[in-house]
Amino acid sequence: MSNVDITQAQVDLINDFQLFDNWLDRYEYLIDLGRKLPEFPSDWKTEEYKLHGCQSQVWLKADEANGKLTFHAISDSAIVSGLIAVLIHVYSDRNADEILTTPPDFIDAIGLHEHLSPTRSNGLHAMIDAIRGHAVAIQCAG
Repeated sequence: MSNVDITQAQVDLINDFQLFDNWLDRYEYLIDLGRKLPEFPSDWKTEEYKLHGCQSQVWLKADEANGKLTFHAISDSAIVSGLIAVLIHVYSDRNADEILTTPPDFIDAIGLHEHLSPTRSNGLHAMIDAIRGHAVAIQCAG
């Protein structure tokens, strides 16, 4: 992903969203981010990688190498795919300690809590919980 530390990744996201004056433009930006997600192979769209707790269908796969977790994910919803892109920007290619000690402060700073429906907000938190769960599993395995 990037050589930017996890705190700077959040700051960069906040700054990017602040470029837009209204939420219609921010939603469009979010959808655009989702469109730019790397391809998610269809053979990964299995029950093993499916997240529950999301209104939309979401698949999340985590790979661990050299102490870092890399996340791959996709949704059948454009906005949820954008949320995935934001989470991957912050949390992918990080070690477990970075993931677990970095709360998703950018969510409030961007204004997502105020502008997502309750079901999308629940899904966002389900995705964060899954990412954190993978980090806990890596810590426990190590």
